Amino acid sequence: MTSSPPLVIGHRGASGYRPEHTRSAYLLAFEQGVDAVEPDLVASKDRVLVIRHENEISGTTDVGSLPQFADRQRTKVIDGQSLSGWFTEDFTWAELATLRATERLPRVRPGNTKFPAEGILRLVDLLELLEVAPLNALGGRIGMVAEIKHASYFASIGLPLDELFAAELNAAGWSGDDRLTVECFEETALQQIRERGIRARYVFLVDAEGAPADQVAKWGTAARSYESYLTVEGMAALALFVDGISVDKHILQARDAAGSATGVELVARAHAAGLTVFCWTLRAENRFLPKALRLGASARQFGDWMAEFLELTGMGIDGVFSDQPDLAIEARTALLDTAGETN
Repeated sequence: MTSSPPLVIGHRGASGYRPEHTRSAYLLAFEQGVDAVEPDLVASKDRVLVIRHENEISGTTDVGSLPQFADRQRTKVIDGQSLSGWFTEDFTWAELATLRATERLPRVRPGNTKFPAEGILRLVDLLELLEVAPLNALGGRIGMVAEIKHASYFASIGLPLDELFAAELNAAGWSGDDRLTVECFEETALQQIRERGIRARYVFLVDAEGAPADQVAKWGTAARSYESYLTVEGMAALALFVDGISVDKHILQARDAAGSATGVELVARAHAAGLTVFCWTLRAENRFLPKALRLGASARQFGDWMAEFLELTGMGIDGVFSDQPDLAIEARTALLDTAGETN
């Protein structure tokens, strides 16, 4: 284990219990005792940072049902993927503020569809909530792990997220706040934000497959893969400009020839390079668990989430993102109790 308990980060708030990135999702995460919450940041046409999982918002808002915005539907290529829908960069914040947030996974989380409709949030709205948030389960102030989404794409259309992010943090007095962590799947964006004088912990996100969008934009098919960042050499290079990595849980759960998870070795390698390790995403429903841990036939039913949560947190990682923060905190407590019994 690490020398301190792994952080529990509310993934888009407490998104297992409320529609993601809504005020109620963040407030519930605070109530459950999270160490930090994670907003995904995209931009509006008029340069406002908006909290949405993606810039394509038909799956997380009611925009597709509103006749006044029917003519805004577009098909775009975002990080190599063709998407059809409605995009934040085609709306002003005043227009986006008229939308209602919706549940992204209604079949898995039907209960989340029954809450009163809420508007979507801006970064500045979450910063205001954090200023009056209660202390976390460990007695500290709740922090923010801000994810910069599709930075290369937004830069290509004249909406540089590094510039917008730095400006909003400076205006809110958060540019040097010790509660701030910044994460991105693109190393270029992290370097640009750091160069703008934002003092924070920087975390490079690592997917289980593919390559970073900024590398693809620069090198095309010759772009380096995410996997290449996890070698001894790759981690040593990352450690020159970031403080940690955050990896897809499937990377940690990969098995070697003997059937053992390889995550413990990966975490040790990262720590040896001076990097912290976060893991995403811990979710309790059967749909998101390995087959061996599913209980019953329903995708929405909670499976043996404790077994997965304990396996991952027991690898020595420094933080986890969870849709059900209360359960991740419960697993952390169980892990600490077990460690205490063996000491």
